[in-house]
Amino acid sequence: MSRSTTAESVDDPIAYFVQDVGYHGKTERTQAAYERVLRQFEAFLSEGTARDQTGVSIPEATHRDCMEWVHSLRADHAGSTVATYASYLHRFYGYMTQVGVLDANPMTLVVDQIEESIDTDPARREISLEEMQEFVQGITHPLDRAIVVTLLKTGLRVGELCNLDVRDVNIATDGLDAEMDVRPQLSGQLNTLYVSPDPSRGERTNGEERTASNKRKRQTVVPVDEELESVLVEWLAIRPDPVSDADPLFVSTGDSWGHRLTTDMAHTIVTEHAEARGWYRSGGGAAENVTPHYFRHFFTTHLRSETGDRGIVKYLRGDVAEDVIDTYTHNWGDRVRETYEESIYQLL
Repeated sequence: MSRSTTAESVDDPIAYFVQDVGYHGKTERTQAAYERVLRQFEAFLSEGTARDQTGVSIPEATHRDCMEWVHSLRADHAGSTVATYASYLHRFYGYMTQVGVLDANPMTLVVDQIEESIDTDPARREISLEEMQEFVQGITHPLDRAIVVTLLKTGLRVGELCNLDVRDVNIATDGLDAEMDVRPQLSGQLNTLYVSPDPSRGERTNGEERTASNKRKRQTVVPVDEELESVLVEWLAIRPDPVSDADPLFVSTGDSWGHRLTTDMAHTIVTEHAEARGWYRSGGGAAENVTPHYFRHFFTTHLRSETGDRGIVKYLRGDVAEDVIDTYTHNWGDRVRETYEESIYQLL
């Protein structure tokens, strides 16, 4: 891979990227973490790879060089750390490609393979759709039901759920006191939910400092079916007045009345219901416990089976970038909605 002939000449792509990360508002700690990992990758390449033992530069690296580096990390790091380091490199290449300093992102295929191995976990508890329906129907509290149904219907990560503001949802509000003031991205798109890649822990989004990060690669517009619309309207009808001017969609009805729901609160709500069902025990692992992340696994497994379209499922999960979407169809939004509505399971 060579640099684009139309791009500005950049002698040190890593320094360029880290500086831009700072311009975008990332903390010095985040900048340092990016630079540390990227310098490790640069040093790995310079020492030579299986493909080229004389050494490889960052612009020249291929997906095989990246795969070799990721594999080398596994000897000394936990799987979660390996995935984090891989995501740093993926973001670096993705950004540098977007601004025209580098020609392509060799990490796209590598990250896809890493996620595939993580998502396909045969050790997880198997719960049938009928069992999940009984579980959901047994939840009567409007907040608890809205949390569980939203997670199951969208495949959101729990942090992404907690970061939702009312402006991120466009649904019919007949019977509610006020109309919803939605994002421009949702204008004219009724029954949709917007998930932004922007919120980051410790940084401000929509005027509020966030306690969780969204881990999406791109913005995602997720369809809202009639069941999800119904539980959200039910929740909004009794939702306490939010403390934050950001108008969070989900707020506490407990000791932190009116404050944005945190990931710990959401986790507790889910696991208490799961424990009552016999699906959770303290000290149990992912193989047996049902947590908010289990619902993402359930969503992914069922939609992959029903749609047979991994691209659309990856889009809904937030795992696919804009350039990949462009290879599918110019009418992407309609295709996603049609496929989703034909395939999404009923819970109530």
